[in-house]
Amino acid sequence: MLRLYHIGLSALTTVLSLATPVTTTANAKPFTYVNARFGTVCTFPDEIFTDRQPEPENGDGQVWLSADGASLTCSGILNVDDDTPKSFVADEKASKEPGYTVTYSKTGKNWAVLSGMKDGNIFYERRLFGRDGVIRTVWIDYPPALKAKYDPLVGAIAASLKGQ
Repeated sequence: MLRLYHIGLSALTTVLSLATPVTTTANAKPFTYVNARFGTVCTFPDEIFTDRQPEPENGDGQVWLSADGASLTCSGILNVDDDTPKSFVADEKASKEPGYTVTYSKTGKNWAVLSGMKDGNIFYERRLFGRDGVIRTVWIDYPPALKAKYDPLVGAIAASLKGQ
């Protein structure tokens, strides 16, 4: 009976340790933002991006900051220049802006992705080029020292970008 008690206690301890919630970036609570003006939608962990900045007067989007120096922007703009994913990427790669370097880019029929460095931070940007004449964007930047924390989040956040 004593042996059965030890096995039962050991199993119970294992189950309880597996059931104990662990707060990590992988299971942070998601929040979905919907921009009223352009219908831009993106989902991200609001336990990380906790500091919501004031919305600009033109209502084009929203910025959130994290306590450790990362930022996330979800916004929309009118495509007044008739940009395409390819023309957008070409223009960004040709940019001479100091402190801005594109190290990765990819385009699809109605989307573009860029990544690189801006002002010493890693950035990742995804844009959707809507048939409604709106370009919807999610931009995430973070210090290189936090790459291990934010790289796993970037793909899911970027994939959540859509238009209503």
